[in-house]
Amino acid sequence: MTAYATAQPERSAIDALAGTVALEFGTDWCGYCRAGSPLIAAAIAELPNVQHIKVEDGSGRALGRSFRVKLWPTLVILRDGKEVARVVRPPDVAAVRQALQQAA
Repeated sequence: MTAYATAQPERSAIDALAGTVALEFGTDWCGYCRAGSPLIAAAIAELPNVQHIKVEDGSGRALGRSFRVKLWPTLVILRDGKEVARVVRPPDVAAVRQALQQAA
């Protein structure tokens, strides 16, 4: 499982990304994140054209606040920098697939 990056990209850099991006917020120590990350990774692995970015979130983390993240893991699906779907604490791979399909 890939760790959440502690270095945060600027919101403007995220907004400028072309194509489909799956932006995952969470922490490595969060039990919900440990359960959800494999589900998210499995769904994204089926779509090689989707860029997956894992970002550590928490108090004082500007990127998560700009997306109004409240629970972990939160997966924000972007298409050309615009949010098209969101999954919070995915219950299964199907929920992530459904969100990713909204970006197609």
